Amino acid sequence: PELTVVNLDALTYAGHRANLADCLDHPRHVFVQGDIRDAGLVEELVRRHGIEGILNFAAESHVDRSISGPRAFVETNVGGTLNLLVLARELGLKRFLQVSTDEVYGSLGAAGRFTEDTPLAPNSPYSASKAGADHLVHAFHHTYGLDTVIVRSSNNYGPCQFPEKLIPLAIRHALADRPVPVYGSGANVRDWLHVEDNCRAIWAAHTRGRAGEVYNVGGGNERTNIEVVHAILARLGKPASLVAHVADRPGHDLRYAIDAGKIARELGWRPAVDFADGLDRTVDWYREHREWIEQVATAAGNRDTGKSH
Repeated sequence: PELTVVNLDALTYAGHRANLADCLDHPRHVFVQGDIRDAGLVEELVRRHGIEGILNFAAESHVDRSISGPRAFVETNVGGTLNLLVLARELGLKRFLQVSTDEVYGSLGAAGRFTEDTPLAPNSPYSASKAGADHLVHAFHHTYGLDTVIVRSSNNYGPCQFPEKLIPLAIRHALADRPVPVYGSGANVRDWLHVEDNCRAIWAAHTRGRAGEVYNVGGGNERTNIEVVHAILARLGKPASLVAHVADRPGHDLRYAIDAGKIARELGWRPAVDFADGLDRTVDWYREHREWIEQVATAAGNRDTGKSH
């Protein structure tokens, strides 16, 4: 209750004030529309609000878009992170937490899991930009002694996710009885993590994590993309014939899987949301908020790619 959150958001195509309906008027939440690359704005906010720590969630994050337009990903994910790091150091902030992704590790075969010691081997412009940002965070800790923590999370799902990502896209298409596009055979495997579990992990790392450390966060829910889509169709009572296999994405990583043992041992975090229950809740949320789905898609100019990842 002693904390105030200053929420800086550029409100790009994937950001919407409707997502903040529950907290826009909260006395401990301050919303500012702006860009993390704007050094003057960030410095002014830090000084005005006495900010002690930065949690950097801000990123261009859709792989398909990074393939067609990589420049924005480098400018925001690398340049924006560098801007925040420079200001955090100059202004003496107590902690800088970087929200990263398991995609920086590249692709796994059928066996094994990513650990914090797995070498970074990004395969898309998106993951390369996130890996670059992670290297900068590490460098600022090693060179300047800035107190930093990096959290690398697996694929998130849950309410309010922009409908270009696999789960909300599949739900949106299925609700409208439209074909649900799936890349290739749909055999690509992801480790699904409910957004609420991820938020708990991030807060644990920010408040109790060791300076300079990386913490992997995974849900322990490996599923192929086609399994996830079939589960969604079943929950909505839609036929499997809605699945439409499309040409695979260039450089599509086969499998991601997280070893989250470190954060469990050091911070006592473990996922609390079972995937079946979490998916039920997620499907129900989108089914009950169909106006929200169309509102955000329309506001973005219907720029969703129409493809799952």
